[in-house]
Amino acid sequence: MLTAADIRVQEAPFDLGAEASTFAASQTGMGAVVTFTGIVRDLDGTLDYMQVEHYPGMTEKALRSIAEDAHKRWDLGGSLIIHRHGRLAPDDMIMMVATASRHRKDAFEAAMYLMDYLKSRAPFWKKEATGGDASWVDARDEDEEALKDWS
Repeated sequence: MLTAADIRVQEAPFDLGAEASTFAASQTGMGAVVTFTGIVRDLDGTLDYMQVEHYPGMTEKALRSIAEDAHKRWDLGGSLIIHRHGRLAPDDMIMMVATASRHRKDAFEAAMYLMDYLKSRAPFWKKEATGGDASWVDARDEDEEALKDWS
């Protein structure tokens, strides 16, 4: 049985179908389940891999805080955040968010909120390697701009 906010930071791949099914099955009495899966992008076809780093303990605490805030803002039955770390190839699944609520609006809005905060505030550091060179990924202005919707 999943807790109200299930948070996992892991190196191993996850099975999207199994995670979504398990989450949905645990959400008794809910009318909506929303899921989002992030995938490592290779926009120009040159990405060799992405290295995702984090500080164990600190990262989980930050993700739990973000999830708890979502549960305060919306009427959620549960939420799930899975975020991978380590070396990821293009097209690998990097993260998943799922939310459940009695009404779809709460489930959608909470999922969007979690995604916006994960993208800009979660303590993960990403380095992209292309053609033998590697560089840290900078924060994007549009990710910061998205947070204004939730102020």
